[in-house]
Amino acid sequence: MNLESLTLYESGIEAITRHGAPSVAAAAVVSPEPKVQGDTFEVYRLRTPDDFHVHLRQGQSLAAYTQDVAAGFARALVMPNTLPPVATAEGLEQYRTQIDAGLGVHTPGFLPLMSFKLAPRHDAAAVASLAAAGATAGKLYPAGVTTNSEDGVQSIESIFPALDAMQEHGIVLCIHGEAPDAFCLERETAFLSKLETIVARFPRLRVVLEHLSTADAVRAVRDLPSRVAATITVHHLLLTLDDLIGGELRPHHFCKPVVKTPADRAMLREAVLNGEPKFFFGSDSAPHTREHKECDCGCAGLYTAPVALPLLAEFFEQHVGPGTAVGTGTGAGGGHAVGGGNGHSSDHGNGNGHGSGEGAAVEFGSGGQVRRPEWIEAMEAFVSRYGAQFYQLPLNSGHVRLERQPWTVPAEYHGVVPFCAGEELQFRVIREDERS
Repeated sequence: MNLESLTLYESGIEAITRHGAPSVAAAAVVSPEPKVQGDTFEVYRLRTPDDFHVHLRQGQSLAAYTQDVAAGFARALVMPNTLPPVATAEGLEQYRTQIDAGLGVHTPGFLPLMSFKLAPRHDAAAVASLAAAGATAGKLYPAGVTTNSEDGVQSIESIFPALDAMQEHGIVLCIHGEAPDAFCLERETAFLSKLETIVARFPRLRVVLEHLSTADAVRAVRDLPSRVAATITVHHLLLTLDDLIGGELRPHHFCKPVVKTPADRAMLREAVLNGEPKFFFGSDSAPHTREHKECDCGCAGLYTAPVALPLLAEFFEQHVGPGTAVGTGTGAGGGHAVGGGNGHSSDHGNGNGHGSGEGAAVEFGSGGQVRRPEWIEAMEAFVSRYGAQFYQLPLNSGHVRLERQPWTVPAEYHGVVPFCAGEELQFRVIREDERS
């Protein structure tokens, strides 16, 4: 077996002294580039993340989209805006069965968290049935606001009986928070008064405002009670309107809500980089085939599932500092690291500059204290802790491995052009969940 030199950064959230190497499942790789034998590279480990907003679609492509998500995430909250929508207990169970069937024998453990599409017909009995079927969330789509939402809610008052039943059963309300009749750049802000009405009317209802895009929404979520939270996507952290229409029209940057101004992006980044528990990761990964994006009426949505974690690693490394140092070891099979030779460190103070120094030795097989950079701690909180805590779920027990090995994003996945297609990313992501 060929060995590779690597630098290992261990999780600091659980016990950081190990005795003996764990048994790991077959690794699932998000970024499908072959390893270069003999190369030296850094490896960071963090608790397996969750994605609290994802679209898996339906039909023949569902399996491929599901496997792309499962390659990096242990759980994902699956959106219900299919055709027909997931709106009944029977439909929810059928969709979950289809997702499970699409995982494949080599896919690591993955739990789809199911949601249903809210409608005025959802009375207390319907909500109770959905709760019994395992619904995690109900999704509010205002009519016409995004893909397959033509049959969405016309007035929030019409779903008040459903919201009352949801708070009784502990089902989370997820909201696509845009007012479709407002100017496109003001739709999120225009919806905030409706959010405040819902929160005030239902004092035990947990609410998630999805895929924030504005500074106004960040401030609103901050000001509302602790039972109100929000998801933030990687593309809203990275893009502004200039990236969509500032030069040439970029249809693969078109999403709902549309990306906004540099000031809005700065506020989203502040909320994430401050480590505020109300704000956690939901990719809103939304695949549309190339022909449905590159046309005169292109669909809204970015396919980020294959690149979200590598991009977040680059984002947090650039903006969080300083780093900490560890030693150099040797990697062998399944991502285990052994040995501990010459020290190496790097300091990413806001992504500028790198310092070197003596690192702490790493001995995976015989134990030893290991440290890791602050940016890994910050990233793990955003993708692996805050969302699970809000949804009252146990933290995942497995890990993903971030390997600093540049790779080029393919031009297509399953007929879909991914976010950052053709660009070089710096991190590969490999799941290494432990077997029980």
